[in-house]
Amino acid sequence: MTTPHRPFRWDLVRRDQLGTLLDGQEVALDYLEPLIECAAKVLARSGDGALYFVGRSADSIFDVLSGALSGTSRSDRVSLLPFSYRFEKPLLVHEVRQLRINLEAMGISPYGLARRARPIVFADLVYGGHTFTHLYGFLRDWIAYEHETWDVIRLKLRFLGITARKKTSPSTWRWWQDADWTDELPRSAITNVSIPGTLWDYLGNSQEKIAPSFRRTLWADETVTAPRRSEKVAHALAEAVAYVEQGRSHPTRTAIARHLATEPTFAQPWLRTLALELRKGSP
Repeated sequence: MTTPHRPFRWDLVRRDQLGTLLDGQEVALDYLEPLIECAAKVLARSGDGALYFVGRSADSIFDVLSGALSGTSRSDRVSLLPFSYRFEKPLLVHEVRQLRINLEAMGISPYGLARRARPIVFADLVYGGHTFTHLYGFLRDWIAYEHETWDVIRLKLRFLGITARKKTSPSTWRWWQDADWTDELPRSAITNVSIPGTLWDYLGNSQEKIAPSFRRTLWADETVTAPRRSEKVAHALAEAVAYVEQGRSHPTRTAIARHLATEPTFAQPWLRTLALELRKGSP
């Protein structure tokens, strides 16, 4: 039987595993304010679904949110989905099998999608939308292979793109307009949040990450399940812990609640209730 694998990442909310790993590490959280605003908008546009941050680019948004939601009724609604799917050649049979097993271990399978009560929301930094295209295509083929009901599942899938902010005009290019597969989903299933270009570039291109990029060559590699050790990883870990702690703080939770109140979806009862929980203070 094939064993599921996923890259190791410390639990930064509980943090009992960290020991002395952060000793001597100092970080500057230069992007805290726009990250808080982005985290709030992602949350507000999630439709009360389960958020899966795809790949590594949005790790810091996940860290802020996981800290902010700790101690609330939705502390289990944010997860990381290690997944890098850039390739020129079709997947081999054993790669398809391994990826299915990996995804199922993370709570994603055709059987589960067909029976879940709430939507599942895949969030990621988007440039051309290729990762979403590959993820959608893989899920679509898997659903057909398992003979699960597509008409049921299509109503539970959401894709939330985090894009670099640009001036808008009728001729502005939008990633989802060139992705044919988006026509198979309700229009409301495709949502976007824009962030400053400097932040997008930092998260997507410059920031050191804790875990390796989970490419097809690593899907079956058990070495990814062990923590990485290096000075760069230690610094990335310190930055991630700092963002989680900021998320847990009363000022950040209050700021997120304030941003939530500006969103059109704030009329929905679940979001108003969550904003009240956040305003009560850090756990």
